[in-house]
Amino acid sequence: MSLLSKFNQLMQNIVEDLSTVSHVIQLAVAPVFLLTGIGAILSVLAVRLGRVVDRYRILIERDSHSSKNLQEIRLLSNRAVWVHWSITLCTISALLVATVIVALFIGYERSKDPSHIVAPLFILAMVCLIIGLICFLREISLSTHTIDLPEDLKE
Repeated sequence: MSLLSKFNQLMQNIVEDLSTVSHVIQLAVAPVFLLTGIGAILSVLAVRLGRVVDRYRILIERDSHSSKNLQEIRLLSNRAVWVHWSITLCTISALLVATVIVALFIGYERSKDPSHIVAPLFILAMVCLIIGLICFLREISLSTHTIDLPEDLKE
């Protein structure tokens, strides 16, 4: 085999490897964007949890524990539980999506089809995200119950 044919074979292998790597990267792009979206959701949830905790501390530090304050304290505690579950489930979803990305690249490196691992992980990630968002909706529903209009402003 001549030097030129060896060089051509080497270049062909490199081009084939690059096209395979670029295909794997293309497959991983969608989950990476999903991770960005989940990160934004987690940021919103963390801010909401912080506000709940701050309001809870303010009410606990007050000397007067009126029945209205105690009712709001209980509601804040309940909201914190729902935000906690939402954060937990969305974080698990993000971890599963990251695992999908890793599985794609490991499958490429080992020249194996990772779809038998990727599909269930992705489905589980979506289920966790859906349940996490449902918990978020429940927390939002609870938060609207803390808004009481004075009697003179009600229609």
